[in-house]
Amino acid sequence: MRVIQKINNNAVVCIDGQGKELVAFGSGIGFKKVPYELTDLSKIEMTFYKLNSHYFQLLNEIPDTVFAVSSEIVKLARRRIQHVINPNLIFTLADHINFTLERVQDKQQMKFPFSYDVQQLYPQETKVARLAVDIINRQFHLTLPDDEVTAITMHLVNSGTVSEASISNDPTEQMIAESVGMIEKRFKMKIDEDSFTYNRFAMHMRYYIRRLKAQDTDKAEVMNNMVETMKRDNAAIYNCAHDITDFIDKRLGKHSDEDEVFYVAIYVRRMVNRSQLA
Repeated sequence: MRVIQKINNNAVVCIDGQGKELVAFGSGIGFKKVPYELTDLSKIEMTFYKLNSHYFQLLNEIPDTVFAVSSEIVKLARRRIQHVINPNLIFTLADHINFTLERVQDKQQMKFPFSYDVQQLYPQETKVARLAVDIINRQFHLTLPDDEVTAITMHLVNSGTVSEASISNDPTEQMIAESVGMIEKRFKMKIDEDSFTYNRFAMHMRYYIRRLKAQDTDKAEVMNNMVETMKRDNAAIYNCAHDITDFIDKRLGKHSDEDEVFYVAIYVRRMVNRSQLA
């Protein structure tokens, strides 16, 4: 196997014997000067085809220990879940775990309630998510609450590969596309739908819309000062998020509370900030 690009010391882009590109993970396989022939394939711990190169930057932003945990969970999911796992799950899950660790370190009280609707709808994913939380707790010496099971379950649910045809006919995906259009118009920007920030936004919106449709009455608890800070310091972002939730409420005949607006605003802010840095 030929290594053609170093991502970091433990991840490289390779070309296999069939001429197909893949990303290989393994301790120290990125140390050598590229290109080179990787002859000892036992050094490779995991490989992924069709990874989105937009996610490679995360390998330099997120600690190796977090990626190692994410890799272990993805391996578990591949064995336990029947649907095909999107290879980019290793990145999206690592980002989520890293964000969770940052919240714990900063003692932020951002709670996503455990939903029994999710458990009933996605029993396979929920079982894997429970094991995933055990892995995270063991690795980082934590005791995460049950609401973390819901968050990881939805990452696993959203990791299923979906065809473009099914997306075009899916009302949820259509609402997400219209929401993106609202953001682009408001901030005079073009959102790259292959980007990591877009995929984080889309994943959150799928979870939010599913809960809204199911009339999940559990409340996410957000500290009032966090909402007020968002309104004060990012008024345009918050107003855009409010318009998005209003639009979805009208489409579904539901009602989103202020906490839902706040969480949508977080993901809108990430996309807008990333666009401004580009």
